[in-house]
Amino acid sequence: MADFQVIVGDDGATHSFEVDGQDANRFIGRSIGETVDGDAVGLPGYELEITGGSDRAGRPMHGDISGAQTAQILSTGGVGYKPTVKGERKRITIRGAEVSEETRQINTKVVTRGEQSVADLLDTGDDEE
Repeated sequence: MADFQVIVGDDGATHSFEVDGQDANRFIGRSIGETVDGDAVGLPGYELEITGGSDRAGRPMHGDISGAQTAQILSTGGVGYKPTVKGERKRITIRGAEVSEETRQINTKVVTRGEQSVADLLDTGDDEE
């Protein structure tokens, strides 16, 4: 049974949700760029787009690699590697774009908003001043 930490980006604020059981299965087999119903993380009426993630070893998901397997690529920069010198390249291990049992964190962004705000649905108890 899979369980994930789902990070939801919403207008500069980020919210973290633990997802397990049946709700986690809604993410299995989905790829970067696909949308998921917000009910999976307790956000009814919301629609979330998967923008990335990482596996249990911290390897980032990469949108250019199909499937859920790991791969070694020669990178000049981007997801998983930032060069320090212009033209620098490095071989890095990344995970494919598909969410699998190995995935531990999924990054998402809000595509469609529900009637209530995320803060109201989370019921954080914070009073705005």
